[in-house]
Amino acid sequence: MEALIMTGQVLLALTILIGLHEWGHYAAARLFKIKVEKFYLFFDFLFPLPNVLNFALFKKQMGDTEFGLGWFPLGGYVKIAGMMDESMDKEALAAPAQPWEFRSKPAWQRLIVMLGGIIVNVVLGILIFIVLSMVTGEAYYKNAEVNKYGIAVNQFAEEIGLKNGDKILKINGQTFEKFDEVRSSKVLLGDNSTYTIDRNGQEVTVAIPSNMMDKLSDMKKEDMNFIEPLYPFEVEEVTPDSPAKAAGLATGDKVLSVDSLPTPYFQDLQKALAGKKGKTVTLTVENKGNTRTLTANVSAEGRIGIKPKFLLEPAIRSYSFGEAVVKGTGDAFGVVGLQLIGFAKIFKGEISPQKALSGPIGIAKIFGGSWNWLKFWSLTAMLSMVLAFMNLLPIPALDGGHALFLCYEMVAGKAPSEKFLERSQQFGMLILLCLMAFAFGNDLYKLVF
Repeated sequence: MEALIMTGQVLLALTILIGLHEWGHYAAARLFKIKVEKFYLFFDFLFPLPNVLNFALFKKQMGDTEFGLGWFPLGGYVKIAGMMDESMDKEALAAPAQPWEFRSKPAWQRLIVMLGGIIVNVVLGILIFIVLSMVTGEAYYKNAEVNKYGIAVNQFAEEIGLKNGDKILKINGQTFEKFDEVRSSKVLLGDNSTYTIDRNGQEVTVAIPSNMMDKLSDMKKEDMNFIEPLYPFEVEEVTPDSPAKAAGLATGDKVLSVDSLPTPYFQDLQKALAGKKGKTVTLTVENKGNTRTLTANVSAEGRIGIKPKFLLEPAIRSYSFGEAVVKGTGDAFGVVGLQLIGFAKIFKGEISPQKALSGPIGIAKIFGGSWNWLKFWSLTAMLSMVLAFMNLLPIPALDGGHALFLCYEMVAGKAPSEKFLERSQQFGMLILLCLMAFAFGNDLYKLVF
């Protein structure tokens, strides 16, 4: 069932993103009275081989455009009359140019057509981020509140110099309000990033490795939050028929210790129980000033069956429409900024392509095996900006490659030759094929190993 939900989410997201991207090209072409011969969600051929396995799951002729649903679910396309595209229809370009064709229009109009899909993806990403800001607001821990107790760290965080109980005062020498900033991609991808720590009253500087994201990609999903607040807690709910219920734990109880191991924070309780799997432990519990001792059996998974209530309260911020516009726009272009930083680190060798690039399987795993609409739309907004960024890359066969040639034409006063455009398209398709093969192979390797 989890695999089905993952697949459903990624297909829905791709349908939205690709459909609107291609509609951007279609709408711009129709605006300048350019004939669009085909509009396909997904490919009706084995991309990038235009003459292999040509069939559609659905198609319908509407006016002079054939709308269809292809069988190869990794993209989509619009076939614009008089343009060299994925279909590689050279015969159509051999005939004299017609007034309704792409090649007959001024370069500035053709440039808008080529950028139409990117523009729509950018607008979509911004709009989703704006709506999410207005609807959900923002819940976050204030760093000042976290620093009343300190942080919990895993083994990886310890390796870079952090310790349980540390209080993070500054990031890159600057104070900050929101605790989540310590784990933000901007910080982890930055060059020469540092934490300034209060450790038992002394200030310590901890350097963040330049290949931090590379190291994090090797970690298990449950360990990705390598830094988190220490959570003081009490029992909010006891699971029926659980060891905690049998032991007599109740709502409002605070577990002070497990077999004399102090457990002031929830992380301490988790660690103590993990070391007592399948054993019987003695719990010291306090409730409204009254202390008692209980005996409980720990499950083979290291649990006793309680739901904690964290006593560290998050701050809640609501956004007006104007504030949401500013925040949503900033969040959207922040995704593009992180893409640029990520690419720079790949080229510098600080992040390996195998760990940084994912195909459909990797994307599906990010969506997860449970359907959460907030997470779905957040990831869809991010993917919309990533799709816009990737399509803007100056690679022939991508929108950015076509746009680059059109910019050349506008500056030089003449277009590249048809032969050059044909060879460039073939070269670009080869690059895309290699990238697809790499992404698929990388996904399968991660899945198996």
